[in-house]
Amino acid sequence: MARDCIFCKIGGGEVPGDLLYRSDQCFVIADIAPKAPIHLLIVPNQHFTYLTGLSPSFYPVLGDMFAAARVMAETHGVTNSGYRLVINQGTNSGQQVAHLHLHLLAGQPMGAMG
Repeated sequence: MARDCIFCKIGGGEVPGDLLYRSDQCFVIADIAPKAPIHLLIVPNQHFTYLTGLSPSFYPVLGDMFAAARVMAETHGVTNSGYRLVINQGTNSGQQVAHLHLHLLAGQPMGAMG
């Protein structure tokens, strides 16, 4: 846990957060500045910042994060209409919290990226 990380504090119960889902590896909260009608953050319990430091020992955590995304898509009824999963890495990507997290965006047509 990083002492100054808001996600670590939410996951650890130090800061209140509306947890929508929790597993042994990750938790899900709503984004406080949503970019779509449904904008969820899937956050690993273990503090981890960049994919460049990824080792095989973290693969189960990533798998669990994607499993959580599937559950949340089903829970929010967007499995068939579609949803977008995004991981931002670094300041140029728009990453605002230096703790790896997966965005699930849905609830409106989003068009192609690029």
